[in-house]
Amino acid sequence: MDARFTDEQDEIRRTLRDLLDKRCGPQELRAAVDTPAGHDRALWTALAGHLGLPGLALPETCGGAGGTVTELALACEETGRALAPTPLLATAVLAAPLLLALGTGAQRAGLLPRVASGGLTAALAVPGPALATALALTGHDRRGQWAGGGRAGGVQARRAEGGWQVYGQVDQVLDGHSAELLLVAAHTGGFARSRVLLFLVRGDAPGLTRVRQTTLDATRPQGRIQLRDAPAELLGEEAADALAALARLGDTAAACLAAEAVGAAARVLERTVEYVGQREQFGRPVGSFQAVKHRLADAYVQVQAARSAAYYAAWAAAAPAPGAETAGPLALAQALEALRRAAAEGVQLHGGIGFTWEHEAHLYFKRAAGDELLFGPVHRLRAQAADAAHVFEEAGT
Repeated sequence: MDARFTDEQDEIRRTLRDLLDKRCGPQELRAAVDTPAGHDRALWTALAGHLGLPGLALPETCGGAGGTVTELALACEETGRALAPTPLLATAVLAAPLLLALGTGAQRAGLLPRVASGGLTAALAVPGPALATALALTGHDRRGQWAGGGRAGGVQARRAEGGWQVYGQVDQVLDGHSAELLLVAAHTGGFARSRVLLFLVRGDAPGLTRVRQTTLDATRPQGRIQLRDAPAELLGEEAADALAALARLGDTAAACLAAEAVGAAARVLERTVEYVGQREQFGRPVGSFQAVKHRLADAYVQVQAARSAAYYAAWAAAAPAPGAETAGPLALAQALEALRRAAAEGVQLHGGIGFTWEHEAHLYFKRAAGDELLFGPVHRLRAQAADAAHVFEEAGT
């Protein structure tokens, strides 16, 4: 493994950071989350059109840049640093890989170039608060029971004239209120022989109702979608294994989420170090007190360790190797812990201003709490990695 980044990868980070510093400051961030979409459409156009962010990890034949998960993770690290509310996670990290892996030739040709150009945003709709389980990050359900079905609610699909119809409700869909295309996980085949398949639902489909939810982390907008016999198109072939594709997607998602959390943790730590160097107490800077130095040093070590784990997880997702299946959940667990630690130190060491609505320290703390609710908790991420590595199995069993 060559741990050095290429010139192109360094350029992606540098260019993206410069753009976000100019276009996604605290005021622009607050204005963006208050819009109905929850993000700045002009910023997304710039990220897609000028930098090609949605297509970083898509092949050139599909209109992408032909990069790997590593490039996508580096981009997520920079957007996490700025807490940039963009459709990058929902569209490029969660939806696009499924379109590429499962889509028919016609579906890939019709959808992926539009995704890569930024002209089409997409979202993955998984019934219930089970996104982490569906991605095999906090457990691997080989039967897809997380999707509901039968009397358990969720979303059901049935054949209709000319295609399929889906019926049900999904409460927590990242960018589900604004995405132009929904990838909906639904049960089909009846209660006794049901299986989970993925369906494409247009954002303007009849029978689809959606509304933006009030969330703890306003920079991570979510929507509730209701489907009342909405027309849908099966993603790929009926024989495709959607559950296996979702589980494979978990490695990519974990690496990108870990990198995003590392970017946020590093930024809030930088801001805190700057502040304690300026704020004075008892006639000297707060940062000169040994206790404060120790706390910030511990947080710095934790962030750097999480960064190394996130980079390794991205490399492992791009070039799978034996034993690499645990890299994603472990990196995500470490990154979420680092973000929670750095954000908590930031709020406390900023003093009274750190608790106010006017300061952005609370936004990083809410990102830490919100991500752990969506993709954790940390102990379950580690338990899943331990199960995958057979850590607690006796020899010969």
